[in-house]
Amino acid sequence: MPTALVRRPGPRLAEGLVTHVDRVPVDLDLARRQWEGYVAALDASGWTTVEVEPADDCPDAVFVEDSAIVHGDLAVVTRPGAPQRRPETAGTAAALEAAGLRTVRLAAPATLDGGDVMQVGRTVYVGEGGRTNAAGITQLAGHLEPLGASVVAVPVTRVLHLKSAVTALPDGTVIGHAPLVDTPELFPSFLPVPEEPGAHVVVLDPGTVLMATGAPRTMALLADRGLDVVTVDVGEFTKLEGCVTCLSIRLRD
Repeated sequence: MPTALVRRPGPRLAEGLVTHVDRVPVDLDLARRQWEGYVAALDASGWTTVEVEPADDCPDAVFVEDSAIVHGDLAVVTRPGAPQRRPETAGTAAALEAAGLRTVRLAAPATLDGGDVMQVGRTVYVGEGGRTNAAGITQLAGHLEPLGASVVAVPVTRVLHLKSAVTALPDGTVIGHAPLVDTPELFPSFLPVPEEPGAHVVVLDPGTVLMATGAPRTMALLADRGLDVVTVDVGEFTKLEGCVTCLSIRLRD
């Protein structure tokens, strides 16, 4: 059974960093209900959810995906690009080790956020931009390429993270909202979607994806491709440049 690591929103969530969007008020109570709905959707889809210990002094800690990359039985604990987010990684590392994964850590001068890493088969695309630097990509490649992965750097200038712009469907097709994608030609198969929230999917199983509400045309497009689509409201997290991918770290059998 697949497992997802999650971390509940902390009391300082509304203070989370924003880079490419204007700051707007965040409703903490609503965010907590939305997070519970997200976790419930994973549970209902056959996933086991495991809570990472809280990091309440870190406003962005709910975006747990940024703190590690999992490839097979190896977990690479990141060194986030925003210094104030680096304390988030300790709890994630402990949860990964408790799950039986081997763990390694990136080191200075590397910076890398997990939201910049998209794995499509054995190809690992890594966004190089505001949060992830060349040293981070080089160190990640040093850990993953001996396992048979091919690491490809992708420029990111229009959004916070690579997976703020693109994600991958179960068949490996990369989807994205074209105005936010710097270099769609880097992906062997790219499908533009008509709505920004539709660019973000979590693969639940080979025939099912999870995405945010608010993208009905994209939902219809994916359904036409034979996919079942589960939707959740993550609107309060979108205000902080979050999406469905960054609220969990997915571990597969």
